[in-house]
Amino acid sequence: MRFGYTILYVPDVEATVGFYEKAFGLRRRFVHESGLYAEMETGDTTLGFAGEPMADMNGLAIRPNSRRDVAAGFEICLVTESPEEGFAHAVREGALAVKAVESKPWGQRVAYVRDLNGCLVEICSPMGGA
Repeated sequence: MRFGYTILYVPDVEATVGFYEKAFGLRRRFVHESGLYAEMETGDTTLGFAGEPMADMNGLAIRPNSRRDVAAGFEICLVTESPEEGFAHAVREGALAVKAVESKPWGQRVAYVRDLNGCLVEICSPMGGA
């Protein structure tokens, strides 16, 4: 097996795609005509968004993500050569600042924001970067 993609269930797929384009500079790869599924260009692993009704259609029970609640126990990690610029840009575009950039003992610079749905997003330098 190999890791293929992550799908986040969101209340509004189009709004989420637009947010990830503006806040993180990602590009949409595909948006289904139903508006219930989309994928972003992210490299080897796909980031997908599915409308919350899709969970029910798939026979799944989920706890919807929300900025009003404590973040769920996962994060999306976006790697950039300049996490400081990425963090500042994301916050200007509506991401909720959680933790400003800090240097980690293993050499990465790491920051955290929450997206419009309340999901944690790590913005970090590549591993081994100073």
